[in-house]
Amino acid sequence: MPSRMSALDASFLFMEDASTPMHAGGVAIFTPPAGGFDHERLVRLIKQRIPFVPRYRQRVRDVPFGLARPVWVDDERFDVTYHVRRSALPKPGSREQLNELVARLMSRPLDRSRPLWEMYLVEGLADGSFAIVSKSHESMVDGLSAVDIAQVMLDDTEETATVAGDSWRPRPEPTDVELLSQAFTELTTRPAAAFEALRDTVSDVSRTAAHFGERAGGLLSAALAVARPPAASPLNVPIGEQRRFATVDLSLADLKTVRSALGGTVNDTILAVITGALRAWLQARGVGVAQGDVLKAMLPISVAVPSLASGHAGGNRVSATLVELPVGEQDPAVRLQQLSYQLAQLEAGNQFVGADSIVNIAGFGPPTLHALGARVGSTMSHRVFNLVITNVPGPQHPLYAAGSRMLAAYPVVPLTKNQALSIGLISYDGGVYLGLYADRDALPDLDLLVTCLHESRDELLARSEQSVRTLRVVDGGAKRSSKKPKARGAS
Repeated sequence: MPSRMSALDASFLFMEDASTPMHAGGVAIFTPPAGGFDHERLVRLIKQRIPFVPRYRQRVRDVPFGLARPVWVDDERFDVTYHVRRSALPKPGSREQLNELVARLMSRPLDRSRPLWEMYLVEGLADGSFAIVSKSHESMVDGLSAVDIAQVMLDDTEETATVAGDSWRPRPEPTDVELLSQAFTELTTRPAAAFEALRDTVSDVSRTAAHFGERAGGLLSAALAVARPPAASPLNVPIGEQRRFATVDLSLADLKTVRSALGGTVNDTILAVITGALRAWLQARGVGVAQGDVLKAMLPISVAVPSLASGHAGGNRVSATLVELPVGEQDPAVRLQQLSYQLAQLEAGNQFVGADSIVNIAGFGPPTLHALGARVGSTMSHRVFNLVITNVPGPQHPLYAAGSRMLAAYPVVPLTKNQALSIGLISYDGGVYLGLYADRDALPDLDLLVTCLHESRDELLARSEQSVRTLRVVDGGAKRSSKKPKARGAS
């Protein structure tokens, strides 16, 4: 029988509309090998690797009358060349032109009659490099909990790893009668399943409440976060169908320099850079920023789902936390300290409730109501947080696609209702690469935010150098004062 879509996966489909297509993706920049790289070579590579991601040859099939959540079925007309496409930039092939192309490609919704992914080979970059743009629906892959096609195409060396031959044959698509029969069978067991979901959720919430009681310094619960909404900002406005995209490159060595001088972790430092940039960007827009003002960032965390052997059905598991970005704080070192404290409390308290535990209750209700609930949740998200920031650690060594070395990778994180900006970042091979995805009309000054990010990094580096100099002076004075003066008349 076909695989039933999980409640959380289905919610990404249900919350989607023309202004909020729920596909994530990324842009990777490569330098070609001596023999070059072309569209045919990319198609061959994907054909070799797609057996590792079977979902990428399946499409969504709705159940008649909406009696159950959709199912995944094999696409009997699957054609890899439909999904792997080719494009080129006009001369001079600048990064700005690439970013504009990415924004247009990401603005387009995926075709639901086919597997929900696309990939583009973009040729013509000025320095001889090329880009691969990928987009996959959130119902297929979410963060670290599943494997994306862009991951399996990469190797650790220039030599392309060999894989066994592909013997895939699509399974016959179920008929409407078969889908209805399966749905009715599940309906008979729904009360017991719903009870189990409720029990798991209560257990998760109880454990979290215990952590809150043990650690008074922890953050407030999600209910209180909703009761205390974030301040209004230019980041929370109605959005349209078109997007902007921009990229920022940071040096991991620079971030480690800041960490060594001012404390915290590299992740804390990255958030401090973003906070400082948002502060400067708001001020440049004429938005008043006072001491104590914050922006609330939602940091999603993807957690692996237990296997079937554990008695669970698998699917996505997503947890999230709210972090207050102290944009009202003028001193960059103090901003970093405040962020470090918040994140240390979260890590110590392990205060996360799996989103799947909550959404599964809705998943056992009528799918139509679940769809409405997902849409309402998407619409109300701006009352809980101002923007989404994702952070995925990558390998600190080069990766290759059919012999082409990957130079940089930039995530694209989808927007939800009234969310005009998302920031995705990945650390890779000595660098930290940020992808800024924004509503085209709400953030016409996205390039200004890019400039502010560079300036915020420089501000933290300067503050770090000042701290090191001060420490050297203090240490030097302490060492001199600790030396015993020579006795009068001694040689």
